[in-house]
Amino acid sequence: MMLLHKTKYFSFIIVSLLFSFSSSLAQERNLQNITKLTNGGDNAEAYFSPNSKNLTLQVSNTAFGIPCDQIFMLDLQEKEISSKNLKLVSTGKGRTTCSYFMPDGKHIIYASTHEGNVACPAPPKPRDGKYLWAIYPDFDIYIADLQGNITKKLTNSPGYDAEAVVSPDGKKIAFTSIRSGDLELYTMDIDGSNVKQITSGLGYDGGSFFSHDSKKLVFRSSRPKTDEEVKEYKELLADNVVAPTNMEIYTCDVDGSNLKQVTNLGKANWAPYFHPSDKKIIFSSNHHSTRGYDFQLYMIDLNGENLRQITFESEFNAFPMFSPDGKKLVFSSNRQQEKARETNVFIADWVETDDAEYANEKNLKKHITYLSSDALKGRLTGSKEEKVAADYLSKQLKSYGLQPYNKNSYLQEFTYKVKTDPNDSLKVKENTGRNVIAFLDNKASKTIIIGAHYDHLGLNEHNHSTKPNSKGEIHNGADDNASGVAGVLELARILSQNKTVEKANYIFALFSGEEDGLIGSKKMAENIKTLYPNASAMINMDMIGRLETTKKELTVGGVGTSPEFSKIVEKNKPAGFNITLDESGVGPSDHTSFYLKDIPVLFFFTGTHSDYHKPSDDEEKINYYGVNAIVNYVARIANEISNQEQLPFTKTKANAAKTRPKYKVTLGIMPDYTDHGDGLHVDGVTEGRPADVAGIKEGDIITKIGTCEIKEVYAYMECLGKLNVGDVLPVTFKRNGETKTVSVKF
Repeated sequence: MMLLHKTKYFSFIIVSLLFSFSSSLAQERNLQNITKLTNGGDNAEAYFSPNSKNLTLQVSNTAFGIPCDQIFMLDLQEKEISSKNLKLVSTGKGRTTCSYFMPDGKHIIYASTHEGNVACPAPPKPRDGKYLWAIYPDFDIYIADLQGNITKKLTNSPGYDAEAVVSPDGKKIAFTSIRSGDLELYTMDIDGSNVKQITSGLGYDGGSFFSHDSKKLVFRSSRPKTDEEVKEYKELLADNVVAPTNMEIYTCDVDGSNLKQVTNLGKANWAPYFHPSDKKIIFSSNHHSTRGYDFQLYMIDLNGENLRQITFESEFNAFPMFSPDGKKLVFSSNRQQEKARETNVFIADWVETDDAEYANEKNLKKHITYLSSDALKGRLTGSKEEKVAADYLSKQLKSYGLQPYNKNSYLQEFTYKVKTDPNDSLKVKENTGRNVIAFLDNKASKTIIIGAHYDHLGLNEHNHSTKPNSKGEIHNGADDNASGVAGVLELARILSQNKTVEKANYIFALFSGEEDGLIGSKKMAENIKTLYPNASAMINMDMIGRLETTKKELTVGGVGTSPEFSKIVEKNKPAGFNITLDESGVGPSDHTSFYLKDIPVLFFFTGTHSDYHKPSDDEEKINYYGVNAIVNYVARIANEISNQEQLPFTKTKANAAKTRPKYKVTLGIMPDYTDHGDGLHVDGVTEGRPADVAGIKEGDIITKIGTCEIKEVYAYMECLGKLNVGDVLPVTFKRNGETKTVSVKF
């Protein structure tokens, strides 16, 4: 991304509000014909019978006289299915949990507290704000027929025995028990004999399910690691409760061997179930959540790779189970609520999607690592290393079978003059750069451009570094902008190698000369309407590699350049992301060149940071989870745009298109472009500049300079435009909630 003070067209002004959409309407492509099976109350843990004709589930609904969970059966062959069709198959006493059909389809297995106490046991209250699960010691496991008659009691040991499931081959039952003093997985034969302990690590191992070949178990586990965590776990367990706030997904063989941790996502990952292939796991997770309560279904490979979001709607989706034939998925969700706190059971047709349609983290890492390596010496426009990078990009695009943009070559050369002395505008030299551009011809009526710049600062020969005295140091530019380039390459692979023929052609454009003033994109844009009169949109990715892990803030610019963009961006948002929408079609990156040709644009950007335009912008600081999620996000948006019959162009508001004011001074900070509403957030401070000398630090929030009220980046720039060298003014800022004022000499 271009330096702020070097940008001819700068206007990166946040016009819209911060969107933290509580309920996304994004496409759930794996789920079709989603049908609500229950209505009202708390309905969960629905599991198929062996012939897929019935479900067993647990229900709590005071309106139906069910004060706490009881087991019901639901006949899926009814013409109209609702809670009215529920049939009680437990005793109606105590509390029950975790029902599952036996191999004959005529009996079920479940856990119940009714022998210890026929009343509903009280649920635990939160402690220190932590949500708790009860480990009721009266739970034992029973077999009952479909008329509700208990035919056998399978466990009779003191303490918790529950969460029983049956292997598809009908030979084994897996369950969770505290009989060893800790919550471990056990198996027993289908008749209750031959009990064996499967896991032994300290922590709660539970919610297990068999693979379809009955050879493996998948389960959730909360395994404390620090002394403090161990102490808390043991204290809670002594009170028959656990805190399910940190759980990961594990697998092991049925005998307990080959124990493997599949996820390492943090927060609560639970309710796992094997995909019909037994090569993937579907599960519920809130790892993405940045505020409040939000669980979505995800899919992941057994080796922990290729994480994919499956559900996007509502704030609770859990307990997924595939039908035995793999054609249906049943799950619980709070979507379509009629009252607050309702959870209902839903069934959907499961649709397999093409693996090629998703970003691959290994590919992204390969591209970013190579492009930001010392061997490429910062990819300065016109350098030998820029040519090496261009050759690498050309080979990648060619390997996908894409056509050269100009029929003969993937390269588009351009010449321009560059200043060699930042203090003397007369000292210039001629420079030659090259864009790398490819075309995917889907014989469509519209063409979408997906672009990113691949040049960076080299050894600071063109004087754009934010680090003083850094000439000769390699500026690798991993985030700026190897991250965006990797995104374009991966989208080129996705769109050219998948099994779908999209309703748009695609141009994949990798620009050079961006750091010197959007030179390469201007060259391409100057005749784009002549060569491709059907160019309908341009998507630009510049610095998408440093998604902050807690807030997950992403700016999407250009949403005002077409009336369709805001809803498309909202609809396809990744779970947990906080999106700031910027209406402006102009900004410090290459989308500006296409907006000025009346083409709708979108711009994806994870924000500046203290390594911006410094030698320290290195590959090991890339957030690959974020890059992967953003590339998949852009893929969904590109697909949505391709399906639009028309995509009107709209010029953004006049105040959104202001160029930056001219100013003579600098504070020496890197601003956060996001409009947080409480001042200008400082993303970085340059050593030896006024802010650094005055004691302003990264993370501070500037609210006032002299008499200027600072709300966001544009107010900050307007204020700088009024100042002169040598001015001494008070600067007010907030740090950790405390307001401070320092004197700054500009």
